[in-house]
Amino acid sequence: QVQLVESGGGLVQAGGSLRLSCASSGRTFSTYDMGWFRQAPGKEREFVATISWGGRTTNYADSVKGRFTISRDNAKDTVYLQMNSLKPEDTAVYYCAGEGSPYGGGFNVRMGAYAYWGQGTQVTVSS
Repeated sequence: QVQLVESGGGLVQAGGSLRLSCASSGRTFSTYDMGWFRQAPGKEREFVATISWGGRTTNYADSVKGRFTISRDNAKDTVYLQMNSLKPEDTAVYYCAGEGSPYGGGFNVRMGAYAYWGQGTQVTVSS
């Protein structure tokens, strides 16, 4: 079965950086778009970033544009989220997600398009 395992979360001061990783197994990683979502306490899960199956197309939430970078290494079946200039409002559990259909366009911001989810990794940004 498909498994997504996130790592790299932690506690960081405002202005700092973290890099999240998500290792995929159980299917041909290189043919599926991947995304990152987050959920802060008391809030709904929200879109953060997505990347197309080949890595050519990326899409970001306005709140993270210019600070976060999504990338992937299809040889390692891994997607990354580089987070710079972190703010306290970035504090959340971050989830990796894989689309259910192959060869997407890298634009999907809807949770319903993603069939597979990781367990989440906590990111806490202190002020």
